[in-house]
Amino acid sequence: MKFSTSTLSNPGGRNENQDCTGFKIFPAGACWVLADGLGGHRGGEVASKIAVEQALSSFEAQPEMTPTTLASYLEAAQNAIVARQKEDHKLSGMRTTIVILLSDGRSALWAHVGDSRLYHFRNGKIIFQTRDHSVPQSLANAGDISPDEIRFHEDRNRLLRALGKDGDLRPKIHEQPVRLKPGDVFLLCTDGFWEYITEREMEQDLSASQDMDGWLQKMENRILNRAPENHDNYSAVAIESEKRGKETILLRPIRFAFAHFSKEKKEETYEL
Repeated sequence: MKFSTSTLSNPGGRNENQDCTGFKIFPAGACWVLADGLGGHRGGEVASKIAVEQALSSFEAQPEMTPTTLASYLEAAQNAIVARQKEDHKLSGMRTTIVILLSDGRSALWAHVGDSRLYHFRNGKIIFQTRDHSVPQSLANAGDISPDEIRFHEDRNRLLRALGKDGDLRPKIHEQPVRLKPGDVFLLCTDGFWEYITEREMEQDLSASQDMDGWLQKMENRILNRAPENHDNYSAVAIESEKRGKETILLRPIRFAFAHFSKEKKEETYEL
């Protein structure tokens, strides 16, 4: 099974973009990564870029699809960020979220840290989505608020986990690979993206789109119509598995949407 991939990354209402995306596709497998940087001046930009580059380099060196190997990719990204913090004390507070998707063409496996999300669609409907490592998500898990209330909760920016904190990483790794079906779709996106689009709207826009580029464009239009002027960076990676009877499959080489620091950085609280 092959894949069509489309990416989107925009600084939004900020001066610079701290998000980063990238992917690599080989005959034996593929890896997609998205990260949302957090921290002081230049910190977010540097952290997200390191996370994406290191995860992809680890995949290239050892392209396997097991929970153990996926954990090693995340650990390598974590170690690289911590090492850079020690080299440059101005970057000691940098953090980043991360979400990684792997596939060998038959199955898929994923992991995440923070509040960047992965959605899995089948037959146009969401059959799985990750749960954020955040205070509002914990409240939703406990039944104190509804999942929809996470989007604009007063503690939306309080993350419980992120790459860049020395110590126990505690990523959430899917327990085992999921068998793919033709036409399965995945969406990796930062909080600046999913915050303004409901899951139902994601499904509606997917059903109304001819390809991944068109789908991302429809969802971006919703963001532009709803978000305030100073809204956060927003990024997404859309992946569609080969459909039966489909003759042309878009396979792109590695692509990065590099991040930059925003002067209007939102406040983050880390409870790691």
